[in-house]
Amino acid sequence: MAETTPELSVVVPAHDEADNVGPLVAEIAAALRGRIRFEMIFVDDASRDGTRQQLLAARVAHPELRVFAHASQSGQSTAVRNGVRQARAPWIATLDGDGQNDPADIMKLLAERDRADPRTKCFAGWRVTRRDGWIKRVTSRFANALRSRLLRDATPDTGCGLKLFEREAFLDLPYFDHMHRYLPALFQRAGWRVISVPVGHRARTRGASKYGTLGRAWVGISDLLGVIWLIHRSKRTEVHPL
Repeated sequence: MAETTPELSVVVPAHDEADNVGPLVAEIAAALRGRIRFEMIFVDDASRDGTRQQLLAARVAHPELRVFAHASQSGQSTAVRNGVRQARAPWIATLDGDGQNDPADIMKLLAERDRADPRTKCFAGWRVTRRDGWIKRVTSRFANALRSRLLRDATPDTGCGLKLFEREAFLDLPYFDHMHRYLPALFQRAGWRVISVPVGHRARTRGASKYGTLGRAWVGISDLLGVIWLIHRSKRTEVHPL
C-alpha cells in the first residue's frame, strides 16, 4: 500500500474551464510522471459547460486523476478545501484551472521545500512577470501592496494559484470564503514560515476570466478586515507533555 500512496496531491479547482482542463491534466502528468508519486484532484465547481465531461474523458488516459464535483457553485476556496480533504498525500500543490500556471513549476516548489527549514509549511508562487491585461496587473499590484502593508506577511503575490503546502497544516487553518487569497498570512498566523518562489505565468488562451475587477476589490476589502481581526485575536503557546 505504501508504494502506491502518493507523495503529492495536485488540487485544481475549475469552473467553466472545458477548454482548459484536458490540456492541463496532460501537462501535470508530463511534468510529474517518473519524478514523484502523485495524484491529480480536480474539483468541478458546478460548471455549466462541458468541464465535467472533459475531466471524465481525461481520466481514461490518466489513472492519477480523481474528479469531484460540487452540487452547487461554491467558489474557489471551497473547491480547494474540498480537494485537499479528499487528498491522500501529505503535501498539496494547487494550480488554477485556467492554465495560466505552469505545472512544470511544481518541481521548483518541491526543490525549495526540500532545502527549507522544517517549520516552513507553505511555498507561494510569485509571478514575477504577469501575462494579464494592464488593468488586472495594476489592480493586483495595488491590492498586494495594501495587503502586505496591513498584514505584514512579506509575500509579494498572494494571488498566484500555484502553491505548495502541508495538508495537515492547511486543514488546521480557519476556513472562510476567499481564504485562498490569504494563505501566507494564515499560515504565519498559525506559527509557520512561508517562502515566496519566483514562477512563470502564462496568458489565458482559452475561456474567460471569472473575476470582475471591481467586484473582487470590494470583496477583498471585507476579507482583509476579517483577516486582520483573526490575526489580532490569535493566541499561540507551546504545549509540553508532563
